Amino acid sequence: MKTNIIGESAALTDTLAHLSHLANINRPILVLGERGTGKELAAERLHFLSARWDAPFIKVNCAAMAETLLESELFGHEAGAFTGANRTHIGRFERAHSGTLFLDEVGTMSPRLQEKLLRLIEYGEFERVGGQKTIAVDVRVVAATNADLVTMVAQGQFRADLLDRLSFDVVHMPALRARASDVDLLAEHFAIAMSAELGWGVFPGFTDAVREQLAAHEWPGNVRELKNVVERSLHRWDNSAEPVAELIIDPFLAPGIDLENEGLAPAITAEPATPYDTEPNSVLTGSIDFRAEVEKFERSLLEESLRHFGFNQRLSAEQLTLSYDQLRGLVRKHKLRTRRRRKPN
Repeated sequence: MKTNIIGESAALTDTLAHLSHLANINRPILVLGERGTGKELAAERLHFLSARWDAPFIKVNCAAMAETLLESELFGHEAGAFTGANRTHIGRFERAHSGTLFLDEVGTMSPRLQEKLLRLIEYGEFERVGGQKTIAVDVRVVAATNADLVTMVAQGQFRADLLDRLSFDVVHMPALRARASDVDLLAEHFAIAMSAELGWGVFPGFTDAVREQLAAHEWPGNVRELKNVVERSLHRWDNSAEPVAELIIDPFLAPGIDLENEGLAPAITAEPATPYDTEPNSVLTGSIDFRAEVEKFERSLLEESLRHFGFNQRLSAEQLTLSYDQLRGLVRKHKLRTRRRRKPN
């Protein structure tokens, strides 16, 4: 049972209140939200707060199976229904009898299976694949998706009547960017759990710079991304004696080059470097490689800003009036370091 949803923000509190209010109404519920927002946890909460709490809670990811396999998993099949069907298979609707069936990524379901699902929701009965016996079940359906089902209906990709039946009410799971006050609480929770997994006696905490990074990041992958980032950062830090000072948000970024030690660029001073040391109104002479000089200046500005903000790319992007993706692209282009060097022990 994983019904705990962590957070104290107003957006989350309103959603939890909505879920609690819907728990005991025996109607299909549609849960919408971006990836990583906790749609499955919402479905579990609906189930375990309902009168069905001691009956089965069965879940299936509709996007993870081909149409024929999904049909067999949902509705079951009789022996001999197809090649390899050596015995009767009890589907998930039968297994969920008296309980709840959670259909994740319902928007990926084929039109034919949408029709079968509609009939089951309307009449509470179905036939197994290859069978003729009508089977009655009492199952509450909770469906979830990050797709725009309304647009899919308009485009003929999803049945309008099925959407009507699934959406007795709709729960919107808030994105983590709408729950900014929950980020620190969630990060602490995941870090404590990861510390125990790593065998650390206690979680040593995050530095102020890391907490600023946690607050500044937009978390497009939501709570799932935050959990991965925190766990990855603790694993790489591998030092239970000092607060975690490096946040590994993007594991695909290659480690940066220490420009000073490699002799690839001059040390950065407190003032931003300029491409020329010239007096005002002086006239340049000789051939100038314009693009090379612009690149050099661009690189120096990036280096200065990153160091000034403790290698927080989000804050540097804001200072340089760039989008976060633009700044990351420039960091990769110039092969810059993206975190401060760890001091030797």
